[in-house]
Amino acid sequence: MTQTLLPGCTGVLALADGTILQGFGCGATGTALGEVVFNTAMTGYQEILTDPSYMSQILAFTFPHVGNTGTNVDDIEQMGGGSDTSARGAIFRDLPTDPANWRSDSGLDAWMKRRGVVGLAGVDTRALTKAIRDRGAPHAVIAHDPDGRFDLEALVAQAKAWTGLVGLDLAKDASTLQSFQWDEALWDWPEGHPRVDAASKSVVVIDYGVKRNILRALASTGCAITVVPATTSAEDILARNPDGVVLSNGPGDPAATGVYAVPEIRKLVDSGKPLFGICLGHQMLALALGGKTIKMDQGHHGANHPVKDLTTGKVEIVSMNHGFTVDRDSLPDAVMETHVSLFDGTNCGIALKDRPVFSVQHHPEASPGPSDSLYLFDRFAALMDG
Repeated sequence: MTQTLLPGCTGVLALADGTILQGFGCGATGTALGEVVFNTAMTGYQEILTDPSYMSQILAFTFPHVGNTGTNVDDIEQMGGGSDTSARGAIFRDLPTDPANWRSDSGLDAWMKRRGVVGLAGVDTRALTKAIRDRGAPHAVIAHDPDGRFDLEALVAQAKAWTGLVGLDLAKDASTLQSFQWDEALWDWPEGHPRVDAASKSVVVIDYGVKRNILRALASTGCAITVVPATTSAEDILARNPDGVVLSNGPGDPAATGVYAVPEIRKLVDSGKPLFGICLGHQMLALALGGKTIKMDQGHHGANHPVKDLTTGKVEIVSMNHGFTVDRDSLPDAVMETHVSLFDGTNCGIALKDRPVFSVQHHPEASPGPSDSLYLFDRFAALMDG
């Protein structure tokens, strides 16, 4: 690789096509391999970087100023682990700023160091976003060395050799290893996260990489929650006699995770229990009902996506984070489309016509993002009450 590093360069992004973006390293030192995607949210970077759905991905933030609210222990979305089970790297237009927020207990740069998230700043994120939009999400290696020593040829070769997310089951790694109970509800001023003492319904959540605020939103509807590993059988779930089952969000290719998950989801559908799928859970429910999924060129990542609820006619602004989509043309007659993206017309929700089963592609708990879709948790609770 003949490209000369600029003076003061301590971080690079090496794309599989040989492109090298130079800048200033931040966060953890070392390298990280993944698919580069952009996120259009203007806030909530800590929730974004800890979302397990970003596993094996490198995030480019389109909003230029990141870091001013710092980080804290409450806004972590994944249940455990660091960058191995969430975003591997982060790309910023400007170096992260010092925190200036009463909830902050650490700056973003120090927090990224502790979590093992490799950062790169000083990059033209607008140009990178346009490239991803036009040519798709590239495979890349992000690297940070305070001494500015990089083997660019080796980094490009590593990015080029990576096979990508297609065919990759990541849910097993993002999932809990054993079942546990959850009773923490959504944040409420001034108490913070209250505990649900008297629950009226019981829900089993299959953890493919679940976010904490999905569990909190469910608890806030009066549910006693049991979280179980991704590989749990339908028989074990039904033996708990839940009022409903949630298929959680998560990373990776739904068809790959579906090898072991889809047969169990079919059994849950046949049981007649109310079923609610979110993101990866939505995609695998579609597979279980006879549909197909497709890898998207750049995916949907952000907190400003317009989605229409076809059952009400209302348009919601929602949070999204997915690189695969349900092929609406593959859905059987027993399945109706309930939500659609107003950005590109892709499917964002389905429901069975004759059973209490539905799912959405977007994140109704948001975190970060608007709360337009929180009603979906109430819709699920109503199905269980019914």
